[in-house]
Amino acid sequence: MNLINSDMQQIYSVSDVSAYIKRKFDTDMVLNNIYVKGEVSNTKYHSSGHIYFTLKDSKSQISCIMFAGRRAGISFKLTDGQSVIVFGRITVYEAGGSYQIYADEIRLDGVGRLYEEYEELKKRLGAEGLFDVSKKKSIPRYASRIGIVTAPTGAAIRDICQISKRRNPYVSLVLYPALVQGEGAADSIVRGIRALDGKVDVIIVGRGGGSIEDLWAFNEEKTARAVFECNTPIISAVGHETDTTISDHVADLRAPTPSAGAELAVFDYAGLMKDLGVRHDRLCGLMTDKTERIKQIIKNREAVLKKNSPEHKLALKKQWIENVGPRLKRSIENLLAVKKQWLENAEPRIKRDMDSILSAKRAEVKRIAARLEGVDPVKKLQSGFSYVATEDGINVNSVSAVKPGDSLIIHVTDGDIHASVNEVIKKHE
Repeated sequence: MNLINSDMQQIYSVSDVSAYIKRKFDTDMVLNNIYVKGEVSNTKYHSSGHIYFTLKDSKSQISCIMFAGRRAGISFKLTDGQSVIVFGRITVYEAGGSYQIYADEIRLDGVGRLYEEYEELKKRLGAEGLFDVSKKKSIPRYASRIGIVTAPTGAAIRDICQISKRRNPYVSLVLYPALVQGEGAADSIVRGIRALDGKVDVIIVGRGGGSIEDLWAFNEEKTARAVFECNTPIISAVGHETDTTISDHVADLRAPTPSAGAELAVFDYAGLMKDLGVRHDRLCGLMTDKTERIKQIIKNREAVLKKNSPEHKLALKKQWIENVGPRLKRSIENLLAVKKQWLENAEPRIKRDMDSILSAKRAEVKRIAARLEGVDPVKKLQSGFSYVATEDGINVNSVSAVKPGDSLIIHVTDGDIHASVNEVIKKHE
């Protein structure tokens, strides 16, 4: 010990105290070879190979370490929640002033052994293909007959019955009362599955929640194989949320609770009827709206057709004529009055113009008549002239036009003379 003060009292350093306590721990035979049971938490696998974890119970906890060189003393992967028995020594970590267990060996205890068996069976059955999704059967949507393998009393069956009644009062429930906990529970569950196979549409196998020991019947191999071999679709509905049983993995569908199993197995007839009612109301509303829109469209189109119909157009034309008629009559009357006034004003001028025109025309006619009178054939004939033509009516105006023997017609004022040519004498110039 280092003396800090020369007083009557001795004062020790923190290191002195820690070293003293450590010696006490290291010389205690109990603490150097001790078995400690507890629940594992805060597990950490360090990159150095060491395992750090805490061992606890309902009242206390203690830090633990297993060095890499001691890892051969553990045959499983240490995880939180496991119940284990740790063998080792308890000593003081001087630098931190805390005590901890240096573990030499770690064994699973109770539940831990069950968990180890669970993992081993899960691995083996998984390798055989009992968990393959491709081998799972579809749950019928409209099951009318549902089998239940569970205890005849308790929350599980009550919940299933209540939910089934609420969702579909017409579904039939067939209960096989089975043991779901303790000795013989797995055999009872297997008998229930085989008894209901082929007689119902779907089977719910389950129970309420509990410890791993309580639920162990659903982790046994015989139960798993019965579920797998069943021809009827099976829903595993064991009442636990966080972990899954072997039966959950093998079943065609897993439900976290019996209530959820009923929800999955029983078609929601009540919900369907409610939904149909809502859809019916919505459809009626849509039909009403659609009908009103169509009515309005028809009304608008009727108005357009009426506006463009021949009858309407004729009525418009008739109205137009009735409106325009008086104005047109007045316009015509005004026009006639203007024309009449114009004629009355223009008549003297027109008369003078006409008289002037007629006078000019008369004078012109007289001039033309005088000229015509000079060339009038009748007057020529009356003067002693005659008109000679052949029998064909061709005027003879030259001696070369006839020859002896030709017949001629001589036209005079009071008749015609038929003659014959005896001789043709041409005038010599």
